[in-house]
Amino acid sequence: MASLLTAIGLRAANPLKSPVPNLGPGFLAFHFLWAYGILSSRTLKQWYGIDHQTSPREDLAKYGETAVREGKMTRSQLDMLKRNEAAHANSVENYSLLVGSLLFASYAGVPAQIINAAGLSYTAARILYGGIYIFVDTPKWSWTRG
Repeated sequence: MASLLTAIGLRAANPLKSPVPNLGPGFLAFHFLWAYGILSSRTLKQWYGIDHQTSPREDLAKYGETAVREGKMTRSQLDMLKRNEAAHANSVENYSLLVGSLLFASYAGVPAQIINAAGLSYTAARILYGGIYIFVDTPKWSWTRG
């Protein structure tokens, strides 16, 4: 267990000789890729054939209903794409909060173990949040993302 804690930056390998590294920059890089790349709806819209480079922000509004009528996708798939766009927007909106939090914590001299634990907790929460946001379509269970 000690090696796992060392690997994720929550404990130093040898506390007397080497301090725990601040993994804040790694969390920032991951969440940038998560928000702007992985949660981007472009890939799924391309998969279903409704991605239009001329007006990509209006793809679902302009072409979504037509794609359902023409049988390119189901209503459930269109709803999932809408939730994907919402999850992407939410992740992008929250990225600046993460940047500010990690920068201020580092500048204030918060120990790296605490910064790493907070970053790891935030990362786990955002991954679960994104998955629940996109794949859970029932009102009963969608409250879990809160």
